[in-house]
Amino acid sequence: MADSPERVEANGEQRSWPPAWALTTYFAEGFPYSLVRQISTVFFKDHGASLQAIGLTSLYGLPWVLKAFWAPAVDAFSTKRRWLLGAEVALVLAVLAMAAGSSLANPLEVVSVLFLLTAFLSATHDIAVDGFYLEALDRESQARFVGYQAMAYRLALIAGGGGVVWFSGVTGWRAAFVLAAGIMLALLIVHVFLLPAREIPKRPTSELLRVLLRPKALGDLALVAAATAAAWWVWSLPRVQAWIAPSKPLLSKIGLPGFITAALVVILLVLLVNLGRLKRKLEASDSFYAKAFVDYLDQPRMGVALAFLLTYRTGESALLAMVYPLLKDIGINRAQYGVLYGTFGIAASIAGGILGGHLISKFTLRRVIWPLMLAQNVPHLLYMALALFYGHLVGHPEMGAASPYVVGPFVVMEAFGAGMGTSVFMVFIQRTCKAQNKAAHFSIATSVMNISSTLAGVLSGYLAAWMGWPLFFGFTFLVTIPSMALIPWLPVLDRPAAGTS
Repeated sequence: MADSPERVEANGEQRSWPPAWALTTYFAEGFPYSLVRQISTVFFKDHGASLQAIGLTSLYGLPWVLKAFWAPAVDAFSTKRRWLLGAEVALVLAVLAMAAGSSLANPLEVVSVLFLLTAFLSATHDIAVDGFYLEALDRESQARFVGYQAMAYRLALIAGGGGVVWFSGVTGWRAAFVLAAGIMLALLIVHVFLLPAREIPKRPTSELLRVLLRPKALGDLALVAAATAAAWWVWSLPRVQAWIAPSKPLLSKIGLPGFITAALVVILLVLLVNLGRLKRKLEASDSFYAKAFVDYLDQPRMGVALAFLLTYRTGESALLAMVYPLLKDIGINRAQYGVLYGTFGIAASIAGGILGGHLISKFTLRRVIWPLMLAQNVPHLLYMALALFYGHLVGHPEMGAASPYVVGPFVVMEAFGAGMGTSVFMVFIQRTCKAQNKAAHFSIATSVMNISSTLAGVLSGYLAAWMGWPLFFGFTFLVTIPSMALIPWLPVLDRPAAGTS
């Protein structure tokens, strides 16, 4: 029977619809991300950093790419609730340290390190939040609330990337970081009292320290460090630099996070090919770490699922990277774009995500995946039509400008469809997560997803310049076809989400 708006859990606890913590935890997930990814560039620029140094802030995205490598620990030790609360305590302290560091005469060196620390803490917090969401909610609720989850996350990005930056301009960086720490502290206090304690504790966290200090673990760490140093030495050789010189513009745009994401996908595919041999080796092993990865790949048609994860966001990521350049070329100014996308577009995206979640919950993922994916992908053709209609304005501003009243519906329809498509993607990821390794599996899936968004964003500018706007948006639609073609063979569409009955 479908859940009612007010439902009584097996333990007798009544839960509101949606539960308040489903909103506050995802707000708390997005807020520190915005501090690192959005505010760091503003802070560096404000303190006179070079363009090269500002460009290096992209490295702060690495923890979100690499988080799958320590996510298994969140499943194997203590509870996800404790990991979540512990990460929030550490985040409050880290942001307060930023406030203190920003008052120094030369704050960049100190605060840049604190940004990196905050990035790792925030990525760990993400692992715990996603795992807790899967742990605490049943199958129907996970699907139903996915739109609210996305809404809270997006509002956090606005609050951090917009609100805190604005406040820093009025009061200075120290007060802005204190405000940010205060917001995180308020969320921590709410979560101490609000998060249901339903998990059975796993191994104590003190055991994790002993695992990390084992000679084998230290040896593996030294081996990784040596391999990294050797790769850096080879990369720095004059002959290697001369050989890659023609490709440097493209390589610099892909960046280290993109290369590491691609390497992670290759590793997962190698594991998939050698899964039988790895399983035999692990039968007598008690390695929670290796088992988490193998357990994820040890599912029917997982190769198809990985291909779906890799291709699902490719067209959408390329489109989003080029929407503003197109609109600017046809005469939409930055203020108009801010209103169209930052207000109406975001509202439409939130509405689409909420509606998509409700449809999946009511009709099942298998029955609605086709219409929801079409809702996400067909707007590519609408942008193609828009580019054809206003194509005569590109490069000829003297001929006038596009009407924001004409462009607005295109922005709103694309954002609404993208919200519905996001609900499909998030629920599909949840379905691929197995009960014993929820947090690790969710992190692996989102790390795999990053390769398409990274590489598509990098290549989009080159493709748009080469093809022209109409053909480019037609191409971004064609790129969505592989993911839709995989739907008949997708696994887990009927599987209950992790931790459900």
